[in-house]
Amino acid sequence: MVVTCLDLEGVLVPEIWIAFAEASGIPELKKTTRDEPDYNKLMNYRLSILKEHGLGLKEIQDVIATIDPMEGAKEFLDELRSLCQVIIISDTFSQFAAPLMKKLGMPTIFCNELVVAEDGEITGFKMRCEKSKYTTVRALQSCGFETVAAGDSYNDLGMIRAGKAGFLFKSTDKIKADNPDLPAFETYDELLNAVKAAL
Repeated sequence: MVVTCLDLEGVLVPEIWIAFAEASGIPELKKTTRDEPDYNKLMNYRLSILKEHGLGLKEIQDVIATIDPMEGAKEFLDELRSLCQVIIISDTFSQFAAPLMKKLGMPTIFCNELVVAEDGEITGFKMRCEKSKYTTVRALQSCGFETVAAGDSYNDLGMIRAGKAGFLFKSTDKIKADNPDLPAFETYDELLNAVKAAL
């Protein structure tokens, strides 16, 4: 049995931190895993900026409530789920992802948890495991599943390369240039056809 593993932000929904950076007028928060391969470093940077500006979970959730999936994402996901099991593996947080999952038809997501104080300040974050995307696909493989994966960022490369097939989707020119052996697609139809061929 094949499980298709997908990244969330940049693949199915817009980047949450970019949307929040634009809504809050804080351009430093536009930095994502497309720019910074070290996720812990990136999150600590984000938390320090939030603290500096007195912003907490509620302000971010208010912006997330305005975000819709990318055009065609739900239809792509629905068709893919009719062909195989699909798990979204994301370095985002359950407190961010929940409303977006409703808009995507409640697919399975494995993500992380924010540590939030009573006043709403985000004081830290708990990652499910080290190298969470790669570790998760290896765990699925250890249970007898084959994996196919797609993502757009540095933190997706481990899971993309670990399976029987892997693809870049809506990635940056730099990541594509650094990984010329990985098929790179821009449309859901292209990605769906590539996954079908791998099943």
